[in-house]
Amino acid sequence: MNKLPASLTINLERVRKNFVIFSDSVGPDCDVAPVVKADAYGLGMKEIAAVLHEEGAKRFFVASPAEGVALRGALKEPEIAILNGFYKGYEEDYRAYDLLPVLNSLEEIVRYRDALPGGRGYLHFDTGMNRLGLGADETEILLEDMGALDGLDVACVMSHFACADEADHPMNRAQYEKFAKIAQRFPDARKSLANSSGVFRSSDYHFDMIRPGRGLYGLNPTPEKENPMRDVIGLNVKILQVREAQKDETVGYNATYRFDKKTKLASVALGYADGFFVTLSGKGQLFWRGIALPVVGRVSMDLVSVDLSAVPEADMPVVGDELEVIGPNQSVDALADSAGTIGYEVLTALGARYERVYQGQVTDNTLFSASSMFS
Repeated sequence: MNKLPASLTINLERVRKNFVIFSDSVGPDCDVAPVVKADAYGLGMKEIAAVLHEEGAKRFFVASPAEGVALRGALKEPEIAILNGFYKGYEEDYRAYDLLPVLNSLEEIVRYRDALPGGRGYLHFDTGMNRLGLGADETEILLEDMGALDGLDVACVMSHFACADEADHPMNRAQYEKFAKIAQRFPDARKSLANSSGVFRSSDYHFDMIRPGRGLYGLNPTPEKENPMRDVIGLNVKILQVREAQKDETVGYNATYRFDKKTKLASVALGYADGFFVTLSGKGQLFWRGIALPVVGRVSMDLVSVDLSAVPEADMPVVGDELEVIGPNQSVDALADSAGTIGYEVLTALGARYERVYQGQVTDNTLFSASSMFS
């Protein structure tokens, strides 16, 4: 029995399938290195990583040392790379937990080389994102004097696409060409450029290793066409109360919605504290047996009201019934579109109050239980 008036299901077998889709797309000579930062985009890093490791993943990416330490506590063997670099004050964590920094500047290279002589690391070259990574000036300096890398084992060189979710964006090919030229200088290191979207844009972008994130969790890496990935999550919320609003009455904070006729409503256990954004006020919808139920009034912290007018009286839901938020009738990406945001934000905003129920299993069930509560 669920401990909360909502359930978030995560299908581990579909996560496996999505990993296989990526593996089949790039072939046996290219590693698939999952990105499991931000608690695997809100779905449970330890559970997801365990499944992916069983499926063959040998390398993982997280954002911070704390995430790396947490992942190492679950998986002893895989290589774990820290995307945000070599954090000051956490040097001992990199050593003790065998974490590889993604080095983003000349200063980081020197600091890491001095702190952990002989250590392994990744080099990140900025080819157009203008976020992290060695920029054009630092790249030129490094390539002119590779002695700066003495005492450092360069395991991988990488860059990151800025616009791979746009199939025909000219930056994709421009970034590839810049990176390919740099990568030639590192014949013994792995090369990595493609994220989930980049995998499907050109086989040129695969190199030795891809870094899928969104696609593993069911988000569409090719927004201009049908999603090649399998949906991973389902979210259902319970009805707490059914009531009838009269004509000219309002609902919710600030009385933003006024009824033009007598209307049956359901109040459901869902709100912006659970990742159902305020921007869905008056625009979002939930589903009952395939019937769309529009959100009326403001989304509040813990509650949403939906209009039941479209439901036949004989099929009317009652208190305790569950409405679909994410599932067969509404994907994560579709919900994000309605909210005016992106699927990444929907996944990572899913509240800690949900019970995560994992479908499928990790073969080594000594590592994890089939479900867990996040607090």
